[in-house]
Amino acid sequence: MTPDRWDDLVAVLGPSGGDGGCWDMFWRLTATEYAASSRDRNRASLRKLVETESVPAGLLAYQDGAPVGWISVGPRSGYRRLARSRHFPPVDDQPVFSVICFRVVPAHRHAGVSAELVHAAVQHARGHGAAAIEAYPVDTGGRRLDPLGAYCGSLDLFLAAGFRVVREQTGAVSGGCPRVMVRRECAHVGQGVTES
Repeated sequence: MTPDRWDDLVAVLGPSGGDGGCWDMFWRLTATEYAASSRDRNRASLRKLVETESVPAGLLAYQDGAPVGWISVGPRSGYRRLARSRHFPPVDDQPVFSVICFRVVPAHRHAGVSAELVHAAVQHARGHGAAAIEAYPVDTGGRRLDPLGAYCGSLDLFLAAGFRVVREQTGAVSGGCPRVMVRRECAHVGQGVTES
């Protein structure tokens, strides 16, 4: 995501900025800050992040030149609500990236876009020197959830991408299903970066 792709992000998130007017700010703000915010403020805050941060706020997926998906991924330290979460406390003190949410344009759902976004997020984290990449998906038990309930991705999606469960009992739920904590390590060797 770069400033020149802002309109593509808006096309994926829709005019309301995703469910409830979040504009990808729910996990980036504390609970108090988010409660005091609004759809317009969230949009302005995300745009400012896109325009000023050295590490992109997330990644866009394209098909035939059209934007079809979004994944929010970045340094865990940039997600202020996550830093205070009792459900997803840090595993260790390593610099990690976090995957917080997905959004796939309805016409492109169930076509592998989320899997491609996870793959790209791993490459993105590795390329920015992360020791690991984490996510907080839903363990659906094989059930299909509506997009709101599955905004954080499914456990199966992340297991297929080489992540492992590091915390099964988080206490968090989404769409009536428990959420777990998964992680994929990265090893850095000299100037190059390799996967462990």
